[in-house]
Amino acid sequence: MGSHTESTSLPTPATPAGRAGLDAILAEPARAVIAIDFDGTLAPIVPDPEQARAHPGAVEALAALAPKVAAVAVVTGRPAGVAVRYGGFAGVPGLEHLVVLGHYGAERWDAVTGTVSAPAPDPGVAAVRAELPGVLDGVGAWHGTWIEEKGSAVAVHTRRAADPQAAFDALRAPLAALAARHGLIVEPGRLVLELRPPGMDKGVALLDWVRETDATAILYAGDDLGDLPAYAAVDKLRTDGTPGLLVCSSGSEQVPELRERADLVVQGPRGVVALLSELAAHL
Repeated sequence: MGSHTESTSLPTPATPAGRAGLDAILAEPARAVIAIDFDGTLAPIVPDPEQARAHPGAVEALAALAPKVAAVAVVTGRPAGVAVRYGGFAGVPGLEHLVVLGHYGAERWDAVTGTVSAPAPDPGVAAVRAELPGVLDGVGAWHGTWIEEKGSAVAVHTRRAADPQAAFDALRAPLAALAARHGLIVEPGRLVLELRPPGMDKGVALLDWVRETDATAILYAGDDLGDLPAYAAVDKLRTDGTPGLLVCSSGSEQVPELRERADLVVQGPRGVVALLSELAAHL
């Protein structure tokens, strides 16, 4: 989606709003912000989430771009500290002011201080964690599923199951009921169901951060259902007069809702890294 101009390698967004967003970033980069999801966007999706690492060249591209714009943030459902480790973001020249908004914005890591600020854990998460093995066993979905401890959330992955999609579908209702009993919500993703406290999502986090940075243009890149609130936030910013560019990192497992709403579709983390590098070269 999108063509290339003759003398550059920057792709052309498919929508007028996207083109306006890119033009605004190019016109005044010092007041533009770049926000990027981690898994599936900066890092390839892998069977074991603990093995996820930033795509080769991702840190270099971010470090080249960050000094030329107002601010760069990684916005992720992972704990902020985990994303920093897996991304290799700490102590990188050029990323001295990087922010990682973890747990959908409930946590924040600032490169300036190298510290994570986070709220107290929700008691509902501990209760869900205790009951989860029994629920998985009762549904017959224990074999092949994997529980990821995320501190202030817990996630169930079905990617390793014999039939990953069937296991995912079978677990949606039982996990929604479990979450509801303890005041949590379920955030579905690609073959993963995350149980977490309500009230924070990537859209809320993004709007707060854009206001903090006083940005006049934004680029947001994501790949999964959890990125839809961030897309909605960019749409709201556009309505309020802040141009924005929505990028979809398209992998082997498609998320049609995201792709359809994107201004620009690139091929997975490799495409995201190429876009960031091209943008840095232009600014």
